[in-house]
Amino acid sequence: MRIVAIEPIVVHVPFRAPVQGVHGTTSVQQSVLVRVTEADGLEGWGNVDPTPGYSLASTIEIRDDVRRLAPAILGQDALNVRKALAVMDATLGGAFEAKAALEMALWDLKGRALGVPVHSLLGGRVKDVVTLNAWIGAVAPEQAAREASEWLRRGFSTAKIKVAGATDEGVARVAAVRAAVGDRMALRVDFNESLVLDRAVPFIRRLESFGLTLVEQPVPRADIAGLAAIRRGIAVPLMADESVTGPASLIEIIRREAADLMKVKAMTQGGLVRTQAMIECAAAAGLRVVIGHGFGLTLSTLAEAALAATHAAVIDGCEAVGPLKMAGDVVTEPLRLDAGAIQLTDAPGLGATVDPDALKRYQVPGAERGRA
Repeated sequence: MRIVAIEPIVVHVPFRAPVQGVHGTTSVQQSVLVRVTEADGLEGWGNVDPTPGYSLASTIEIRDDVRRLAPAILGQDALNVRKALAVMDATLGGAFEAKAALEMALWDLKGRALGVPVHSLLGGRVKDVVTLNAWIGAVAPEQAAREASEWLRRGFSTAKIKVAGATDEGVARVAAVRAAVGDRMALRVDFNESLVLDRAVPFIRRLESFGLTLVEQPVPRADIAGLAAIRRGIAVPLMADESVTGPASLIEIIRREAADLMKVKAMTQGGLVRTQAMIECAAAAGLRVVIGHGFGLTLSTLAEAALAATHAAVIDGCEAVGPLKMAGDVVTEPLRLDAGAIQLTDAPGLGATVDPDALKRYQVPGAERGRA
């Protein structure tokens, strides 16, 4: 089964409502889809969903990286995913988002060819249901409390609260959520790199009385020494997110004892194979793992759910909740996550079918698809 065509497609899909986070407010999800076709016409699809302010590459840059990589893997065995990854690495350094989208498409194609789900190709699942983590943006405390109550009513048992900087409003937001849900919900706080190191420990200590499960990425991603210092000074578990850029950063986090947990995403780590390897490494060092990019379409969400189901070190509360935020999607049957869980199935590949009409609807004018 030889790869004969690779097609990157840029889409903009609207959110149900504007999403307000530490990096600002956004109303549209910008994503890159990749279609890989083998000689008999069988297709596989992958997608990545960069977030402005968080992701380092734009959709156009990712699309262009896919085009640069495509000539090297045309003609390769569509079922040999590791060989394709090796060829991509030899062709272009970095470009993790593009490699993730291409690799995801190859896993989807292979699963369809063999009639098995991606989680089976990754070694098999250890859980049948992946629970999800709700999110509460950098909103007023009263609104945060209302949103938390609604998430709880819908069946979610964990939630993340965004806090931008060391502000009294941030404390009030966390306090309001805890008061609204009592002990019926596990709560996380995500700073998205917004704290100054010398204020981080005193501020996090102000939040400890609210019984947090973890605090996430308080300081800029490059300051792993700072993460280690904060971890030594607080009682709540600390999770590294933006600091986890690849295997070397994970080893440095482990060496410095800079985190109790780490978060990984298929897009950031460069695909499912590499993400799974990092989960294994973290687990060997005693770190627990959270999976998921909080924005995205059904394809990438299914891929991360497959990852989350394959290892016991991955805790409940996967953050691959993008379809909950979307007013549309690119597949015929978008994921419904209203009850806070994804039920794993044995559908071949990723288990979704791309809708050609939706592609036409959401494709970005001027970002022509091109064909490699």
